[in-house]
Amino acid sequence: MLIRPHVEDVRLIGAVMGRIFLVMATATVLPLVWAALAGDWHPFGSFLLTIGVFGLLGVVGLRVGTEHPQVNWSHGMVVVALTWLVVPMISAIPFVLSGHFGDTLDALFDSVSALTTTGLAVISDLDHLASSLNFWRHLLQFMGGLGIVVAALTVFAGSGGISLYIGEARGERFLPSIISTARFLWAVAIVHFVLVVTGLTVVGWVVLGFEPGRAVFHAINMFLAGFSTGGFAPQSTSIGYYHSAIFEVVAATAMAGGAMSFGLHHSLWQGRPKDALANLETRTLLSSMGITMFLVLVGLVMTEAFTAIPGLTRQGLFQIFSAHTTTGWATISSTELGQWGGFAFVAMGIAMAVGGMGSATAGGVKALRVGLTIKAILNQIKQVLLPERAVITTGYYQGGKMRLTPEVVQSVMTISLLYVGSYLLGAGVGLVYGLPLKDALFESVSAAATIGLSVGVTDPSMPVPLQMVYMVEMWAGRLEFMALFALLGFVYASVRGK
Repeated sequence: MLIRPHVEDVRLIGAVMGRIFLVMATATVLPLVWAALAGDWHPFGSFLLTIGVFGLLGVVGLRVGTEHPQVNWSHGMVVVALTWLVVPMISAIPFVLSGHFGDTLDALFDSVSALTTTGLAVISDLDHLASSLNFWRHLLQFMGGLGIVVAALTVFAGSGGISLYIGEARGERFLPSIISTARFLWAVAIVHFVLVVTGLTVVGWVVLGFEPGRAVFHAINMFLAGFSTGGFAPQSTSIGYYHSAIFEVVAATAMAGGAMSFGLHHSLWQGRPKDALANLETRTLLSSMGITMFLVLVGLVMTEAFTAIPGLTRQGLFQIFSAHTTTGWATISSTELGQWGGFAFVAMGIAMAVGGMGSATAGGVKALRVGLTIKAILNQIKQVLLPERAVITTGYYQGGKMRLTPEVVQSVMTISLLYVGSYLLGAGVGLVYGLPLKDALFESVSAAATIGLSVGVTDPSMPVPLQMVYMVEMWAGRLEFMALFALLGFVYASVRGK
């Protein structure tokens, strides 16, 4: 029997969300200042309005909420799901008022895509978007990648932070407290920011001939999108706009940093590289990357997509690395990507579906789940081959020696099947609207695994129902489904509970 939530539950959720809204109001000050410095007065007004809405909701949440919220698991999951539902709506205000979107739904689509770090976009005339609005797009990806709730945890200490942290699809705590863990994430991001932005600025200024201000603008935005593995770019041609191999290499370091688990970052910071390389997740990801890179190169050679070896290697490896880290930057057009076939296209699909590491900014099923699934299958095969009374215990290394228990296998299989189901559901809707199976499946995986690569399906003219399905896939995939189910259960209990 479901128990109807008490008014105190609602007040508690309101208190936590109020703090999150205030963090978002504070973050929106950055594009507001940018707009003032750039003279973007129309966006300036829209950012003021957005700050006002976030601030008002934040104050209301604190006033009606409990003073010292004690968050349990169900509360945390509901807060996370609601946060990722409401924040994109408010964050879309500057997009709605910009005139660069066909309607409100298009603006909301890009806002959801930004915060879930997907990178699919339906914006019109991106190349002439005001610089402050362009910065807002990339800042949303960064906030979404690091985690809106993680940002709040960094500022507001409180009971029950572990449920909020894990609710945002982060299952790894490697420091004594959630607060210290959250602050470590930001420390990693700041170090990468300094290094990558400096590198991209130098390349933009010295190699590409950009003016210093323009070089800094592109460097900051590309870092925000790269480290969040979000994949937005200041120009409509993505990273291909720069036509620079060295720019792509420096940008790839941001992708790599974002796709690595923060537990792995911590091991490296502690001077324990062997410990990091011993992890099942690290080995699975490196193996998957090696296999998919080989397949994509073989596929491109067979289809003669590129006539020169340097071009084939550069384009093939960058696309597969972008797909595997779930960033979604592309050095080729969506039309060219859609023309890839055979091994190359299959390799891209595998890389996108697997994704990066857990407890990172990357999306997808995650390498650890893939590694555990393989171990579970091998374990089952051993069970069949060995005598009936034989007892098999399977272990793995992930920051320490772990045992593969039935509970772990069940959890891994559940989330993995939910991802696969989401991929197939989105593909099915695409087929209803006449898309080829290959394109329908590719675009659905891109949305649910929060990749952002497209074969040309996602554009302003796409059918509204398909657009809404992709939005749900992005939202559910970013939260790895559990927070979504918690919210649905909370709503159902509120209506039908005793």
